[in-house]
Amino acid sequence: MKYIFVTGGVVSSLGKGLTAAALGALLELRGLKVRMQKFDPYLNVDPGTMSPFQHGEVYVTDDGAETDLDLGHYERFTSGKLSRANSVSSGKIYESVLAKERRGDYLGVTVQVIPHVTNEIKERIVKGGEGVDVLITELGGTTGDIEGLPFLEALRQFQLDQGRDNVCFVHCALVPYIRAAGELKTKPAQQSTAKLREIGIQPDILVCRTERPLTLEMRQKMSLYCNVPVSAVVECRDVPFSIYELPLMLASEHLDNEVIKSLHLENHPHIRHRNLLQWKDIVRKLKYPAHHVKIGVVGKYIELQDAYKSIYEAITHGGIANDCGVEIKRIDSEELTEQNIESLKDLDGVLVPGGFGDRGIDGKIAAARYARENGLPYFGICLGMQIAVIEYARHVLGLEDATSTEFNPETKNPVVDIMEEQKQIVNKGASMRLGTYDCSLAAGSNAQAAYGEENISERHRHRYEYNNKYRDALVAAGLKVAGTNPTLDLVEIVEAENHPWYVGVQFHPEFKSKPSAPHPLFAAFIKAAIERQGRRSAAK
Repeated sequence: MKYIFVTGGVVSSLGKGLTAAALGALLELRGLKVRMQKFDPYLNVDPGTMSPFQHGEVYVTDDGAETDLDLGHYERFTSGKLSRANSVSSGKIYESVLAKERRGDYLGVTVQVIPHVTNEIKERIVKGGEGVDVLITELGGTTGDIEGLPFLEALRQFQLDQGRDNVCFVHCALVPYIRAAGELKTKPAQQSTAKLREIGIQPDILVCRTERPLTLEMRQKMSLYCNVPVSAVVECRDVPFSIYELPLMLASEHLDNEVIKSLHLENHPHIRHRNLLQWKDIVRKLKYPAHHVKIGVVGKYIELQDAYKSIYEAITHGGIANDCGVEIKRIDSEELTEQNIESLKDLDGVLVPGGFGDRGIDGKIAAARYARENGLPYFGICLGMQIAVIEYARHVLGLEDATSTEFNPETKNPVVDIMEEQKQIVNKGASMRLGTYDCSLAAGSNAQAAYGEENISERHRHRYEYNNKYRDALVAAGLKVAGTNPTLDLVEIVEAENHPWYVGVQFHPEFKSKPSAPHPLFAAFIKAAIERQGRRSAAK
């Protein structure tokens, strides 16, 4: 069993998650079975109760864990499926340690950070890597943060426990370009590496985040001061076009070779030469697509790139599936009204993502109505499906006050209502309908045509549901039920009749989409957008 730990220094947002994910992709191409894991130093048990303004999107795994968005990168770049065992926060660690203390598991000893907290962290590392050749663990935050020190101490001990040849430390460091001086500066990388070495960790590989190319002289300088071989000083510039260029860039820097050499994996029975054709084909379709469409994403966290991270990536994957370049137009739902709704007329499709609370709801309803009435492909996800139901009930069924009890608990027409078992819940954390649920698809529906299957399973994260009391009336009015949960008889998918492609889903398909395996619904949505564009061009 081999272990790789990815750390970062100086500043956050250096791209540790993407670097770790791209490294995982390269090691898979070399024939190794890889799993990835994230350590987050914050005291929240998980990010499920955190605002998108604080933490970006919450990514959900098959087993219902609410996790850091980096796990989305891990699953998109690699083939392995992750679980709650692969997302660990300080909150989870301390929660477990304190529970053991209350039970008396420590047999009366004084409970301390060392060894009890660090032992708990080391146990999570071993558990997270069961059944694979290599476990890649990213440590969030930056080296020296007080919250991260117990994790770094645990990693130091872990290397001692497992042996130097079985553990590889990859440190992401900043090499900034100082415009006034006209040169790159290596001192931040030196300082963050020195901080790691103070803690007792010697990096094996230095991944240098930089805007400009590194000269051989600079690599030699960092090799000398950071105590790593020159070949292990890896340049990692901003990818010019797409994050999916990153495996190709890091392959050109031989990052996977350095890791294999560090971990003595040259003679592993599964090791092979890598084949980058799949990633080259993905990048080719992104750079030189046969088609181009414009998709509007109508949400209330539009100014935050990370709030809808998986949505944006899945739209891109839908483009890859259709050899189509996708321009994403971000539309603030709070600023969208019936008066300026014509601003959507240049779009080839509109998507309303998930969310919580009533802010910006009117703009989303206006977008759904415009798409329905103008034959514009519409894709509603989670709240976006509920918006489609509310809009249809109001403007087709004639229930003017139709809404969700999330927005108006006193409404007389709750076409969307809280789940019965949710009504007694007090604690907010990890208490929603979470994780994978089955769905049976209706024959002849757009959803069934996209999947090419009758039964599917998808990941959920919500408290409110389509109210079955209105089901017959809505179906009679033309809002078809295209998917239901066979156990709970909950509506999972709705589609509008006499519309080219108007689909709302209660689940989150974006969490299961990869560039190498685009999600069927996103692929079908982009295909519908291309067809819409073709019809408009023919009509001119």
